[in-house]
Amino acid sequence: MTIALVNGRVLTPGGFVEGQAVIVEGRRIAALAPDDAVPDGVLRHDLGGATLCPGFIDSQVNGGGGVLFNADTSVAAIRRIGAAHRRFGTTAFLPTLISDTLDTVARGIAAVEQAIAEGVPGVIGIHIEGPFLSADRKGVHDPAFFRTLAPEHVALLTSLKGGVTLITLAPERADPALIRALREAGAVVALGHSDAPYATASAAFDAGAIGVTHLFNAMSQLTGREPGLVGAALERDAVYCPMIVDGRHVAPTTMRLAMRCKPIERMMLVTDAMPTVGSTEDWFDLGGRRVEVRDGVCATADGTLAGSHLDMATAVRNAVAMLGVTLEEAAMMASATPAAFLGVSDRMGSIEAGRLADLVALDADGRVVSTWIGGEIGT
Repeated sequence: MTIALVNGRVLTPGGFVEGQAVIVEGRRIAALAPDDAVPDGVLRHDLGGATLCPGFIDSQVNGGGGVLFNADTSVAAIRRIGAAHRRFGTTAFLPTLISDTLDTVARGIAAVEQAIAEGVPGVIGIHIEGPFLSADRKGVHDPAFFRTLAPEHVALLTSLKGGVTLITLAPERADPALIRALREAGAVVALGHSDAPYATASAAFDAGAIGVTHLFNAMSQLTGREPGLVGAALERDAVYCPMIVDGRHVAPTTMRLAMRCKPIERMMLVTDAMPTVGSTEDWFDLGGRRVEVRDGVCATADGTLAGSHLDMATAVRNAVAMLGVTLEEAAMMASATPAAFLGVSDRMGSIEAGRLADLVALDADGRVVSTWIGGEIGT
């Protein structure tokens, strides 16, 4: 079926345009054409003046809809998580495993591979966040699972077929040669949960790491005499820097200063979302620890942040309100930039001919009206 999305403000790679229809054939965008030039016989979908953006791409989704991926590594769980986040404009995501056993990692990879094969909407790969992390910057991760990356781990970590694999590791727990091996095997490598000094972080970037996991959170900080992982990431224009823009994980002033150091094409949004997103529940169990949502933040009883209660549509609105960026820039940080980071910008992340019809329509307040994944409409 061919449909034309008309009467909207469309975010193209060149900026917002009006009076342009997005023509969708099957799963892909066929063309952009003036609203009044849509061919006869093409079904029109009236956007009612909504803003049409590329669908949001979230590279760190621990859970949603009441499901924690670590606790339920099944295709059904992935489907439920994806459905919960789709309501907030996320049309592509990586189910994320925090530090656990390698058996859990293997089960998670198998479930994601099956979910992709079955066409579960939105899932494009997996994010393995740990267990190759530092106990000095553990955050809410259980250090009992931590280990040093060894050559025998590479095959497991890169075994996913047909999808993206993002691996977060601490460079002090991974020899640069093994980081290089992960990259050569096709994985995307990010640095996080690390207390590494600048030199160690820089060596990891030289070896092939291309980003960090939640800039500023759970990593060595920029100080007067030791730049740390934060300094190493901000110094390099090519390094991608996702941020959790909820105003609680990182102070808005700190985020604005970071953005002055980097091309905006390397700053991106991520949720680090937990099961409470898209759920009526205000708590969940994390490896035997109770995590509650308090004032919009997920935290353990001792106040340790445990992921977030953030969705991508809210992150986009927060970016506009807190970071001083335009809606166009915020939407890019949620779509085009993560697509480039994950190596999928040839098929998603922008509204142009040939790309998948992964789209989100927003109202005047930046709230989701409708979504399309591969040309299929949903809400």
